[in-house]
Amino acid sequence: MKKIMLSGNELLKLGFPEGRAIGMAINTVYRHFRRSEKEDICAMLKNVLADPQAFTEDDIWKKVALELVPAEKQSKVHNLNPTRLDYRVFGGSEIEEGARHQMEIAMKLPVTVAGALMPDAHQGYGLPIGGVLATRDAVIPYGVGVDIGCRMCFTAYPLDAVFLERHRSNLKQILLDTTCFGRETFRRPREHEVIDRETFREIAMLRPLQHKAAQQIGSSGSGNHFVEFGLLTLASDNEWQLPAGAYLGLLSHSGSRALGAEIARHYTRVARQQCLLPKEAANLAWLDLRSGAGQEYWRAMNLAGDYASACHHQIHERVAEALGEQPLMRVENHHNFAWREQLGDGTEVIVHRKGATPAGSGVLGIIPGSMTAPGFIVKGKGDGASLNSASHGAGRAMSRTAAKQSITNKMVKQELEKHQVTLLGGGLDEAPMAYKNIRTVMRHQAELVEVLAEFSPRIVRMCGDDSPAED
Repeated sequence: MKKIMLSGNELLKLGFPEGRAIGMAINTVYRHFRRSEKEDICAMLKNVLADPQAFTEDDIWKKVALELVPAEKQSKVHNLNPTRLDYRVFGGSEIEEGARHQMEIAMKLPVTVAGALMPDAHQGYGLPIGGVLATRDAVIPYGVGVDIGCRMCFTAYPLDAVFLERHRSNLKQILLDTTCFGRETFRRPREHEVIDRETFREIAMLRPLQHKAAQQIGSSGSGNHFVEFGLLTLASDNEWQLPAGAYLGLLSHSGSRALGAEIARHYTRVARQQCLLPKEAANLAWLDLRSGAGQEYWRAMNLAGDYASACHHQIHERVAEALGEQPLMRVENHHNFAWREQLGDGTEVIVHRKGATPAGSGVLGIIPGSMTAPGFIVKGKGDGASLNSASHGAGRAMSRTAAKQSITNKMVKQELEKHQVTLLGGGLDEAPMAYKNIRTVMRHQAELVEVLAEFSPRIVRMCGDDSPAED
């Protein structure tokens, strides 16, 4: 087989702009035209370069063409479907009208295949928090959320309730020494392989974010993010074959920090440029996963998810070292992410869970309450109507503004004392009274998850400011 020699300089001479299009064109030639004459190949490349718009639906040249077409010319106007698809609502009595309205719009998107609304749902940006949406060949940046890969991570230690009460002051200091929130970062951040991923160099918008990601790794965000000690209650014959009893546990909630936020902002702008929707649906603009921008976002989203996981692992490593103990078990899950999955009929879809816990059959997850309410370790039942999902927490009963206007520090102090909870940081917008009743929420999703264990917070650390953070 003859070998085609084609260099980037030759494509530059043909008129190709510097950037991704050159490498994509060379890869296309090597994949499809190895036996062709070089003269014929150059002629094809000139044709694509002269009118890339004409090749945007071509099976072979589509990716190259989309890379060459200016963003404004790639834009397509999409109308909402006149009627929405049906979707299941869990715990409808607990869900505000704003969240329902957002879901109604999402179910009219031409790329939507199925959806569901979890019992903790409340209004967000684009897709409601607690919304689950399955699409065909499309990913919606605001369907994933601003805090990409926001997740829960729980570990239990071979220490009991007596240890917690006896060493409450020391445990409080451990949280102060081993965690950072908001703008605070560690003086000497730990290394992690995720920071050295090639993706940072291969996607242009990620390059300037690599340094800050390295600085922030192992830290937590502001708003509703937390790291807390508490007690895990296990019955006999539990999932982990541990003796029945109460165990000291550590639960963390945070995401991908500035890295995820910048990815979300950048690709939402790109999506809104390329996918023109009516004003009420503008934040649901999607990226075609067959396009260069869609593939870039997918890679960046997965990087942010891995980064968020690494942050949690470092938090738990630091705490374990301070305790001088090894964890007995660990459970963790994303709840702001998009996954490639199959529906019951075999249809491949992209499932967006924006503030929703994966709950496929046998899948373990964590659903927290509030700083004074219990959280639950659960096992998914694989319910198709929910798109294999469950709530990601109790969900807000009040907006942040309403909470600050109606809740006082005295009220919070009394609630904390009632439940024997020590709070480090936190604002009135995160007061326990601002959240729904977690036990009511859990009753509304009994068909979605099986409760394996209950976790009660005792020492909670949150950011010291009131900076908002989307779930």
